[in-house]
Amino acid sequence: MERDKQRAIASKGGKAAHEKGTAHEFTPDEARQAGKKGGEVVSQNRKHMAEIGRKGGERVSQDREHMAQIGRKGGEAVSSDRAHMAQIGRKGGEARGTH
Repeated sequence: MERDKQRAIASKGGKAAHEKGTAHEFTPDEARQAGKKGGEVVSQNRKHMAEIGRKGGERVSQDREHMAQIGRKGGEAVSSDRAHMAQIGRKGGEARGTH
């Protein structure tokens, strides 16, 4: 049976059970446990998780203002480390041939 047809039949059954009052109603705790169990199963698929991460990274990186803000925060954090900044300066001077 085609997947769409199977889903349509199952959906009708679920709606009928709710109308009849015999459908199972999840408590918040049951729903939380089911979600956790499903998340654990899905997260084992490394290829799927990598694809999700790439899509998220692509979407975030399209927001130029957000990326600029991240860059500013990183620059502020790095530039407050005086020893690190001195080391960068020394390397820059060495690269130009001035010791």
